[in-house]
Amino acid sequence: MNYHIVTYGCQMNLHESEKIAGILRSCGYECESGLEEADVVVFNTCCIRENAENHAFGNIGSLKKLKKSNPSLIIAVGGCMAQEAGKAAWLKSKFPFIDILFGTHNLPELGELIERKRREKKTIISLKEERVATEDGVVPVRTSYPNAWVNIMYGCNNFCSYCIVPYVRGREKSRRPEDILKEVSSLVEEGYKEITLLGQNVNSYSGEGGMRFPELLEKAAEIEGDFRLRFMTSHPKDFSAELVQVIKRNPKICRQLHLPAQSGSNRILSLMNRRYTRETYLSEIALLRREVPDCEVTTDLIVGFPTETEEDFRETLSLVDAADFSSAFTFVYSPREGTKAAVMEGQIAEETQKDRIMRLVERVNARTREKSARYVGREVELLCEDFDKKKDVYLGRDVYGRMGYFKSEKNRIGDFVTIRVTEANGISLYGEAVN
Repeated sequence: MNYHIVTYGCQMNLHESEKIAGILRSCGYECESGLEEADVVVFNTCCIRENAENHAFGNIGSLKKLKKSNPSLIIAVGGCMAQEAGKAAWLKSKFPFIDILFGTHNLPELGELIERKRREKKTIISLKEERVATEDGVVPVRTSYPNAWVNIMYGCNNFCSYCIVPYVRGREKSRRPEDILKEVSSLVEEGYKEITLLGQNVNSYSGEGGMRFPELLEKAAEIEGDFRLRFMTSHPKDFSAELVQVIKRNPKICRQLHLPAQSGSNRILSLMNRRYTRETYLSEIALLRREVPDCEVTTDLIVGFPTETEEDFRETLSLVDAADFSSAFTFVYSPREGTKAAVMEGQIAEETQKDRIMRLVERVNARTREKSARYVGREVELLCEDFDKKKDVYLGRDVYGRMGYFKSEKNRIGDFVTIRVTEANGISLYGEAVN
């Protein structure tokens, strides 16, 4: 029996899909296959952005013919979208050929739900309101070598006014530090070269015994082995000088901090319920650069939030320059049903949103190109992650998160490779391997 997993969203969802694969393997499913050969298809959904949700609707709908021609095919839909209030019933009505609907807190039960479906004709719906335990006992099928992701916590307590995450993933629950460190140590022993600690807000991690995130990060960095450490995502309201010192002391921690700003306007930040100001954010960046001068900062930015004026938007543009971001993920605000922002007055017209996102992307890309150009002629160490068959090149990232490409006669995936950069194009570097 074969399975096929369709994943939407962030690295957290990608890692959860690895767990889904682990569950299916433990149930006797042999390998991931194409849709036509699959006995079970699982959609691991995301509802954070409207585009991701619409994409999922389209792909789920496209399976109607396949289900008709293969009635024994089991179609399961899980993740954030299934957990969203009222969405499971809507999905069942819209796509009656779905066999299983399971929420973000029900992932460990997927194997049992599949077996139950084989016995019952009706659609199986399993939705828990909260995660019961932080340890699910699932052994993931990791597909991202030499990278590995490790959850340190689940859920979110922030309730940003635009964000659906606390409603679909529940309140924060931190894993036991000893379990996290054991997992990181095992991954290093297995040969993984880059470990990313994951949480909706890693800076608010609170482990048993009062352990906070800086201490956990330092203990992870003290594990013996040749590997890198990353973490995401950090919330500016919980950023600390202690964290900066941990980064400064430990060369295994990558010199890239992803610190979502979302807006450069204090008025909009207040409406977003972000609980920091532009001035606070920039002071955190200044502290980081003072103590760790070579650390690059990436961010998330939203345009077109309700009531955003041209002046508010210009403050976001100026933040790009003031913070000197190396790159940014840029988004157009989209209302998420159930959030406070969705019912705010002053929703911004689509044409205005489009104009602002184009101007923001142009500003961000200009700075990114400028920073990439500085690499030309330098030697840079990459962790080789993959091989691009179309371009016939290997690729990997440096400690600042910049992607580089190079040719090699032998397989270099999993190696630390030094390249001499000969060309820079946008966020990408091209060079020749020198080791």
